[in-house]
Amino acid sequence: MKNIYIKLFLRVSIAFGFFSAVADRLGMWPKENSAWGDWSSFLEYTKLINPWFPASFINTVAIIATLAEVILGLFLILGFKTSLSAKLSGFLLLIFGIAMTLTIGIKAPLDYSVFTAAAAGFGLSLIKEKYLELDSLLSRK
Repeated sequence: MKNIYIKLFLRVSIAFGFFSAVADRLGMWPKENSAWGDWSSFLEYTKLINPWFPASFINTVAIIATLAEVILGLFLILGFKTSLSAKLSGFLLLIFGIAMTLTIGIKAPLDYSVFTAAAAGFGLSLIKEKYLELDSLLSRK
């Protein structure tokens, strides 16, 4: 399989993983298929895996994480600053995985393939060929 197709698959997979998580916390998935199901449950989870933040910052932390997932997801789908977006996605997922490990144990990030997704982000950042990317159009100018 060509690198361009692998790169496209990684971009779409990571992006839709982010979009699915955001949709879940906004109540857009059916309750029986949800990890959180609504914003308040997501805030409780955010507080659980981030005990080092004061309670007054938890909503801000949750909003920042959500915005990061939406922005990085969009950038990956569009192929905008793909390498940087992929690295940032890898770091964001690695931070999530480490926070989960330190607070609720190693099983959850392994079950949810958080470290695998982080590795996919880092791997994606190494593929230099462009395919269906806004970066290709911008580099021509």
